Amino acid sequence: MKTFDVVLFFLFGTAFWIMGTWFYQKRGVMVFEAGAATYWVNFVATPIISTVVCLGLIKLRHVPTSHWAWAGLLLALPGMFGEALILSNFGRWMPQLRLETGGRYGAFLFATYALFLTIVEAASLYAAS
Repeated sequence: MKTFDVVLFFLFGTAFWIMGTWFYQKRGVMVFEAGAATYWVNFVATPIISTVVCLGLIKLRHVPTSHWAWAGLLLALPGMFGEALILSNFGRWMPQLRLETGGRYGAFLFATYALFLTIVEAASLYAAS
């Protein structure tokens, strides 16, 4: 993978996390506290959409499949570390949401990162075999 791609993926991952966190800070009540149906639709849709966007960037940059896991980590890690900070002080960073919503928010994020990282790791392992 080129140095440019390493920097691009890290910066894109950081920006993607900032935009997502800002969105949920402003609109999270509608997603996490509006009812079970709304939550579960978003719980399924968001990981899929996020994965498609990130895989699209990886493919657009023509990253060899054997390097997808590395590219995936560069995209995901800024958000994973950022979310650890958000979740550790949820009341301060997400004041519009109830503290009890932190668990739903965390599960939502966990599913999103898990789906994406599973796909890029599986693709990398398959390419290596």
